[in-house]
Amino acid sequence: MLVTSSSFRSKLPLIIVGLVLLFAFVAPDLMAQDAADPAVDAENAPKSLLDQVINGGWAMWPLAILSLCMITLAVYNFMQLTKGKFNPPVLQQTILANMTDVRVRSAIEASAADPSYLGRMMASSLPFVDATDPESLGREKVEDSLADFTVKENPSYMAWIGYFSVIAQAAPMVGLLGTVSGMIKAFNALGNSGGADPNEMAAAIGEALMTTAAGLCVALPCLFFFYFFKNKFNAMVTAAQETASQALDAAIATVNADQQLAKVPEGISEG
Repeated sequence: MLVTSSSFRSKLPLIIVGLVLLFAFVAPDLMAQDAADPAVDAENAPKSLLDQVINGGWAMWPLAILSLCMITLAVYNFMQLTKGKFNPPVLQQTILANMTDVRVRSAIEASAADPSYLGRMMASSLPFVDATDPESLGREKVEDSLADFTVKENPSYMAWIGYFSVIAQAAPMVGLLGTVSGMIKAFNALGNSGGADPNEMAAAIGEALMTTAAGLCVALPCLFFFYFFKNKFNAMVTAAQETASQALDAAIATVNADQQLAKVPEGISEG
């Protein structure tokens, strides 16, 4: 039951994204059908979302591609940035238990058998534990190895998150270019017809406004996703590093337990 509930929570963001997209595409058509009057001819009938997108001109096609890229990136990051793939609770408890008993080799084997971020990080760092240095167990070398691991691993995750920023900057620019194109058409229509054909001019202005709105509709969710996934990734990396620090602290405390007891001052009355 717990596994099913956890699986449902992990897939909940994907379900929400799917429902939002379904509503975005279906709701305008439903509202158009409700608002339609049988007495109104097809020319004056309300336009659906698809019709508005098609009438938006050439700029709507690159914006549609950017929106698909945004959705794909969002689904990919939701699947990748999970607790199970970064800091699995079972592995965390196993590492802490082994390090508390100073079973470093067992901790390394358990980490190497797990493909998660924490497992790979600990498998590459724990071999630097120095048994000849009981005071710190080679903590400086272990922390240097942890830093090297994050320098090598983190850019691959941040690259996929960074694409949200690229789309957020590119979408308004494409929309602005479509706006300029639409306004050029509007003024050309005004110049050619001498202002006698308002329908053609209105269509060109509508194209310009549609591309502007579409560009913003793509850029704004991308900004949200960028900071959301960036903060989520940083939090998961921090949690994995804290687990490594706790494991090393536990091993050092166990090794130096006898020495800490020996440092208790003598001659203190128990009463």
